[in-house]
Amino acid sequence: MSDLQTGLIALGVLAIVVVLGLNWWQDRRARKQIQDGFPDSGKDPLLHGVETGLPKADGVRREPGLGAGEIAEPNIVGGIEAPAEGAAVPQQHDADEADEACETVIDVSFLEPVPGDELAAFTQGIRHAGQKSLRVFAETAEGVHRSAIRSGENYASVQVAVLLANRSGPLSAGEWAEALSRSRVLADRFDGTVEASDTQAVLDRANKLDAVCAALDAQVGLTLVASSRRWSSGDVLTAAREAGFSSIHDGRLPWVDQDGAVRFTLGRSDGVSLGSAGPATIGQLSLVLDVPRAPAHEHAFAQMAQVARGLATRLEATVVDDNGRPLADGAEAAIDKQLLALYARLEQSGLKAGSVRALRVFG
Repeated sequence: MSDLQTGLIALGVLAIVVVLGLNWWQDRRARKQIQDGFPDSGKDPLLHGVETGLPKADGVRREPGLGAGEIAEPNIVGGIEAPAEGAAVPQQHDADEADEACETVIDVSFLEPVPGDELAAFTQGIRHAGQKSLRVFAETAEGVHRSAIRSGENYASVQVAVLLANRSGPLSAGEWAEALSRSRVLADRFDGTVEASDTQAVLDRANKLDAVCAALDAQVGLTLVASSRRWSSGDVLTAAREAGFSSIHDGRLPWVDQDGAVRFTLGRSDGVSLGSAGPATIGQLSLVLDVPRAPAHEHAFAQMAQVARGLATRLEATVVDDNGRPLADGAEAAIDKQLLALYARLEQSGLKAGSVRALRVFG
């Protein structure tokens, strides 16, 4: 073998050694970079079930779950997304609110939220303006509607609902001014502002509602006249209880149906409360069916007439109509027919007999 061949073989072996050395050095460098990025905890997470850097649950079995940095799946129950365990449940709005058909609203907005305890104490006196009722609503700092102010909540605004009309007549300029004045005092107390509709627009709405109510208002009555002797209050209360009347309310005895609704009432014809001392004896009693305030019934008057006749038998009395004539047999059907037409008109006008709105405006 010549010297040239020997030299070429030596150069080839040297080249191979250099390449192998270079590959070893690059591999070692790559391993070191990987280890620097992922420090060795000395334990295999697949075997020990606890990731490096996470606290152990000593003696407690940990169910498989998503890591803290991942997005959890929604909690679906029956096809509806339910709040996660421990999450705050959104507050619900109260159902009762101002009735725009028969009320107008004065808005009082506060510059800073007002604690419910302070606000409730101040608004307790805001209940009437003249003969018109006022109702107070509020909105929390989170925008939740409240029909009553609650302790522990902060409020951003208050709404004062003013009744436009009732049996005392339409809202007057004086009553509206009183409601505005009460609202401004509230605003001044808690550093707020007042916003309300134009006075003339409010009074026009009040007059219009009053005209509608006046055309639909009706009360039907019967009178019990003592035949042989006058009655004591005890006689009347005993007979009324046996006839199914309830306890005295506002001086009269209500006859309540199975749904808890007042159908008609019994009282003294002279207007004296049955619960007061009054005259020693009673000669007349009146039964009154307040049509807008009692739920519609196809036999409303006939039902009252039947109770009146039973009561008359117990008290030895005569039943007479509004004209002072004895109640004729068969009169009930004709009167009930007229009442059914009135019930229909009330409902068409948005004042369904016995409804909350009807009770409010025919009060």
